[in-house]
Amino acid sequence: MQLSDLSLVIPVSTLTEIKPETVNLFTEVITYGLSQGPSSNFRHVSGSTLGDGQTIQGILTACKTPWALVLKEGAIPQITKTDLEALVAPLKADATYLTYSDYKQITDGKSSEMPLIDYQVGSVRDDFDFGPLWALNVSAARTALKNITNSPELKVGAWYGVRLRISAKKPPVRISKYLYEVKSPSKKLGYEDQFSYVDSKNRASQIELEAVCTEFAKEAGFFLPERKAPFASKGNFPVTASVVIPVRDRVKTVGDAVKSALTQKTNFKFNVIVVDNHSTDGTTQVLQDIAQSNPQLVHIIPSEGDLLIGGCWNKGINAPECGEFAVQLDSDDLYISDSVLQKVIDKFREEHSAAVVGSYNLVNFDLKDIPPGLIDHKEWTPENGHNNALRIHGLGAPRAIATALAREIKFENVSYGEDYAMMLAICRRFRLSRIYESLYLCRRWDGNSDANLPIEKKNKNNIYKDLIRSKELLERKELVKRELK
Repeated sequence: MQLSDLSLVIPVSTLTEIKPETVNLFTEVITYGLSQGPSSNFRHVSGSTLGDGQTIQGILTACKTPWALVLKEGAIPQITKTDLEALVAPLKADATYLTYSDYKQITDGKSSEMPLIDYQVGSVRDDFDFGPLWALNVSAARTALKNITNSPELKVGAWYGVRLRISAKKPPVRISKYLYEVKSPSKKLGYEDQFSYVDSKNRASQIELEAVCTEFAKEAGFFLPERKAPFASKGNFPVTASVVIPVRDRVKTVGDAVKSALTQKTNFKFNVIVVDNHSTDGTTQVLQDIAQSNPQLVHIIPSEGDLLIGGCWNKGINAPECGEFAVQLDSDDLYISDSVLQKVIDKFREEHSAAVVGSYNLVNFDLKDIPPGLIDHKEWTPENGHNNALRIHGLGAPRAIATALAREIKFENVSYGEDYAMMLAICRRFRLSRIYESLYLCRRWDGNSDANLPIEKKNKNNIYKDLIRSKELLERKELVKRELK
């Protein structure tokens, strides 16, 4: 009972943990990694990970079969011949070059369902999750690898470059069945993991991944040159800047947030617009009390009952009191000093930008730093940041936007990704400026909307951001065509 047209590609460090009956399903087993695998009926490729160009080149060269089943480091799978055949079937039908499936994860003896998500046109981020096991068209992967510039020199981006190219030819196929189980050590992800792409120790890897993504963007027709044209704001506004705070049920934090905005020292007029989305926990009373003694606070309670965070932003920027520039502050968070607003508006004036994004420190509820600390998004460059933004998950905070432009684009009425969609749309057309010093204290606590999310919620969020990228990618392709005329 063997699969003669399918190679098993497996990290050598994991091999001894896999049941012999699983290995025996294959006539060809290729191990990879730093140590040497068994000699009998196995071939070994020296190297490190699938991101390493020489390693993946060695694997693809060693494969003598049309298809390969690839296992990631640390995963110990249990899969039947029937389910293997189901995983490979779309490859045999030439419907795709990559298949993956939902699976069950066994951690500390407990089995949990791990549903994955479908691949979209815009799933170009470098961390798309195919699970710990997928099947691959070997010939298509070889061709893709050859098309990556200097692929043998890559240390982390080789598989990413291959995946982008084969996915552009034929979208990967997800099989929405739990085809296998995988033993996995327990690990609780921290904010260090969530923000690893801005950690300075990962800078070299991020530069390489950006280069891989940029080369693909040029091949696929959605690469945009640097946005250099100055932006001129239009319209008459009552004040220069408005700090916009959407809020619902944040009685513990909203007072501090508003006060940090109201105490800003500037050489221009500003106000603070709080869109109170029908709070029920005492938030409304806190805001009313502050507004009684401070006319700079504009307290708006929408008549609509269906607004999410993006809808509240639209309410704020379209208010007649809104200033020329709308500056973000979340109801959980604080400006780091009383000079933040001045620095943001100075940057608008100096660089004639359509948007400005600062940097922030991650803190706990008591405002003590937590790892990784400063989030400065130094991966952004004026020349290529707007292209690289499609690869990563966000652009940073606090965000500030020319109000006239925000009114034109409009926020999506959602509570996740609305800011990412807005910033992608802006930097597609206009210059975006950065401030790399910390301006903002970003609280992480159990009340956060993104704290300790179950996999279903994470999947929903990732699906939405990939949808944003899909729309943006198509918009950019059309813009490239128009600019080339």
